[in-house]
Amino acid sequence: MAQSLRLGVNIDHVATVRNARGGKLPDPLRAAALATKAGADGITAHLREDRRHIVDADIEALMRELTIPLNFEMAATEEMVRIALRHKPHAACIVPEKREERTTEGGLDAAGQHNHLKPMVARLRDAGIRVSLFVEADERQLEAAVTLGVPVVELHTGRYCELEGAAQKAELERLRRGAALCGRLGLECHMGHGLSYADVGPVAAIPEVRELNIGHFLVGEAIFVGLEVAIREMRRLIDEARKGST
Repeated sequence: MAQSLRLGVNIDHVATVRNARGGKLPDPLRAAALATKAGADGITAHLREDRRHIVDADIEALMRELTIPLNFEMAATEEMVRIALRHKPHAACIVPEKREERTTEGGLDAAGQHNHLKPMVARLRDAGIRVSLFVEADERQLEAAVTLGVPVVELHTGRYCELEGAAQKAELERLRRGAALCGRLGLECHMGHGLSYADVGPVAAIPEVRELNIGHFLVGEAIFVGLEVAIREMRRLIDEARKGST
């Protein structure tokens, strides 16, 4: 029987809607509670340098109220390391970040930034935080993750979600090879970015993948069907794909 696949729900864009008008609504904490009720295994929140969606008070509230693990997405900056060390979330995923981008555009260059990342990873790990890196399914990046001492990587699925036809199949195969390499290297493999009902199945069926992190699509779908319904359907599709991979 295939190992069950965890679902992390990213609530960033609930905060995006709130911040578009100001005030307190919609409340990301309420979204996290609904996600928990709907079957999410964890909550992901990205505290960006410019605080464009999630803000510091959201992280404080999540750490205080969550009953499932928080995956704290963060840039590799001293400010974010200090915040992570203060709150000590279950996990911290280091992601690339540029102010001019609308959303994360690709994986972290773990190999090129090795010397910058090494002490940050060590400090987070020493505090008992499970550190992961958001990277491309690339041998050089995965080997760098091993030398940095992280137990987990999250492979970027954005390109796969954007492509169609033969190009998408080729990208899916690249993700499969990356996941298999994670297994050989002793890295726990997660995947995420851009996944929807239409394309989650083939990714969920990759046996080495242990967790998917999905957010923007679920928040958008919630406009039409409600957040609980949207998450339950994603949970169903993931579980169905997983069973079919045996």
